[in-house]
Amino acid sequence: MNKVAIVGHSTTKFRKLAEKSIYELACEPSMDILRSSRIPADKIEGLLFSSCSHDLYGGAIASEMLGVNPKITCRIDNLCNSGTAAITTAYSYISSGLCNSVLVVGAELHNSPGSKLIWDVSRGNFTSPIYWASVFAKMHMRKYGTAEEDMANIAVKNRSSAADNPNAMFNKPIALEDVLNSRKLVDPIKLLDCSALCSGAASVLLVSEDLARNLDVQPIWIDGIGQQTNCASIAHAIPGIFEKGASKLAALYAYKMARLEPSDIQVAEIHDAFTIMEIMAYEDLGFARAGKGASYALDGSITVNPRGGILGSGHPIGATGIAQVCEIVCQLRHEAGIRQAGSSNVGLVHNLAAAGTSATVMILRSE
Repeated sequence: MNKVAIVGHSTTKFRKLAEKSIYELACEPSMDILRSSRIPADKIEGLLFSSCSHDLYGGAIASEMLGVNPKITCRIDNLCNSGTAAITTAYSYISSGLCNSVLVVGAELHNSPGSKLIWDVSRGNFTSPIYWASVFAKMHMRKYGTAEEDMANIAVKNRSSAADNPNAMFNKPIALEDVLNSRKLVDPIKLLDCSALCSGAASVLLVSEDLARNLDVQPIWIDGIGQQTNCASIAHAIPGIFEKGASKLAALYAYKMARLEPSDIQVAEIHDAFTIMEIMAYEDLGFARAGKGASYALDGSITVNPRGGILGSGHPIGATGIAQVCEIVCQLRHEAGIRQAGSSNVGLVHNLAAAGTSATVMILRSE
């Protein structure tokens, strides 16, 4: 099985509105990679387009607009987990030998249909993801004593980090009081406990080991991948979410593949669409013991969400997982500037979809 490296990455500025089509938006980071890459456009053998838009044949459309003629194209939609699902698919194409290079691009507009889970009849009329965030927050509060202030601390931390990220949607820090005094939307979730849907795009270029060794660029290796889909509806996601949720299982698979432990991770991008999700992720990923995620946010040993996470950067659904990977690649190359998390060489990406019913965890490493 071929080793797989990421050799190029690019992210657009995330913003509320975009004066472009979704494909024009997708071309921004992709062209950036093609211009800077040592691989000619006609040597790109696969292109995967991650998006929750209604547009069909997205991989082929993006390929034509970019001037590439790959062997394999397709569009991948897995809600908020689309980006890392697309990267995992690209990894599979390369590790199996079907392709030597795959460009993965994610793009979304702020009004993405992926923001409403209308197919989940177990939700009744409550189709917005905020309702499952409310359920999980109340469950965590009852079981572990988590407080609203604990969740607010996550928003303060990530908005502070976003101030150092020029591509983030939000560039101003907020205070604890700002979060606690923000409008309560669904008890106990407040406005500033929530990420914001936005427009944006991100791209990564994956290549085989042989090709990576011939390029004058620092490769970032994909050492571990874990994925798990437990169900699709919130009714089936709730039982056992803290003990055997998709996130926890995906992490176990990724650590096993990479032959690493949680203590080996130095920097992580964690899915924080709502503040409670970051607290739960600390526990799922093995960074903190059950019930201790809130305190880990304040005194943990791992740098988490240095770009500002989803709360600070914004949430263009199909691009989010790819943007998370872009940040870890940047960190492991020590190119993050003021955001740099020390001399990290092992990083983790954690990406969820639909009430945590599916999850992807990826472990990346620099040489």
